[in-house]
Amino acid sequence: MDDSELAFTSAIKLRELVATKQISPVEVTENALRRVDRLNPKLNAFLTVAADRALQDAKKAEEDVIKKKTLGPLHGVPTSIKDLLETEGIRTTKGSHIFRNRVPSKNDFLVDRIRKAGAIILGKTNTPEFGHGGGVTENRLGDFCRNPWNPEMVSGASSGGAAVSVATGMNPISHGTDGGGSIRVPASFCGVFGIMGTMGRVPRRNTGLISSNPVWFSQDGPLSRTVSDAALYLRVMSGPHIQATGKGSLPEPEEGFLADISGSIKGLRIGWSPNLGSIPVEKDVAVICEKAVQRFEALGATVEDSGFIIDIEEVSQTFGALTATQDYINYGYLLAEHGEEMVSYVKQAIVTGKNTSAEVYALALARMERLRKYVRESFSRYDLLITPTLAVAPFPCGYRPEVIDGVKVPKMSGFYSMLYPFNMTGNPSASIPCGFTIDNLPVGLHIVGRKLDELTIINASLAFEEAYPWAHLRPMAS
Repeated sequence: MDDSELAFTSAIKLRELVATKQISPVEVTENALRRVDRLNPKLNAFLTVAADRALQDAKKAEEDVIKKKTLGPLHGVPTSIKDLLETEGIRTTKGSHIFRNRVPSKNDFLVDRIRKAGAIILGKTNTPEFGHGGGVTENRLGDFCRNPWNPEMVSGASSGGAAVSVATGMNPISHGTDGGGSIRVPASFCGVFGIMGTMGRVPRRNTGLISSNPVWFSQDGPLSRTVSDAALYLRVMSGPHIQATGKGSLPEPEEGFLADISGSIKGLRIGWSPNLGSIPVEKDVAVICEKAVQRFEALGATVEDSGFIIDIEEVSQTFGALTATQDYINYGYLLAEHGEEMVSYVKQAIVTGKNTSAEVYALALARMERLRKYVRESFSRYDLLITPTLAVAPFPCGYRPEVIDGVKVPKMSGFYSMLYPFNMTGNPSASIPCGFTIDNLPVGLHIVGRKLDELTIINASLAFEEAYPWAHLRPMAS
């Protein structure tokens, strides 16, 4: 197996090769680190590379194989952690210049969970400041995180570095988070698979007020080149934890959670919405997604127009009011001393949250509950809802679209408006690669499921992947 073939081997296959002594975890890790060394200077996927630590862990993983110890489900598999989670002994910046030199003394419990599964952590992937990038991975720590299909283009955000690392074979799977599209945006732009579970499926940190707050929308999840790898990683991350109480964690998943993956979708009812009734989509993206969704009929599902309509202007205002308040709760303490170090729009969001009145906040909560009721009722008719992931293909670094298909849209969120409504409702959803534009830029299809029903999303994604595979496709920067 040459270096390139090894780099693009799935996590599940790598674990099998390691467990059967056909390949060494050290060899796998060294190969991954060589790719990081070669590709990261031009793509900026990693903010911090922990090469020495990774090799040390790989040697320990090799010893465990030799000693015939019980091996975890990710034993010897290289992975990476989005630079929002605490990592003991590895720099954790949260994408902020303020924390550029911060090295935590302990791991986030989710990092411990991933390490316990046997994964080898290569380092910390790029993210915008506090994960607040408006769909673009940019910060004051360095260059843009760039798209591997065309490095002049954006990678998406806020798990941009994670998506780039997976797309280019730096690692087969990566940790991401999604508070308004942050897994699904870069998955679509980079041509990989990304899934966000039901809110609370992966436990959220108990930080007092936030852990039981119904408007904390962020959820950890995987990005990968294959659906099966993502399902495995999601299983590793899922399940309650003592540090995530109240609404921050779902109960223990039912026995067999994501274990009964079949790839069969015969008889599924799929509702198709090209724009959620109110979101402009560029014509080339719309055509690719329309063609892709019809393929599910050939796989045995029933596809029909969902009639799903939301007022995206109202939903956007609601989302903005609620998330700005959370920004202030999380980072308002930094304003006085470090406000000038922040990216301007991040600071503005925190200030907006500070100034949000109780009346505005209460009205936003009421509108959110109305949206949740509408979505819940819609899923009484369908097993899945499918939309385009994004309204546009990747665009140049330093730019955000303000007009889409001739319609003026909010600069900071208009191109991913199909995504954050489902953070607000708590529904699981995924982005699957479904085609390329004439400029060879990836396009994603967005699959939304009922709460607690990640399995149907995984099965639909796997069925599509098996019929129209994508993992063999390599970006130019790989």
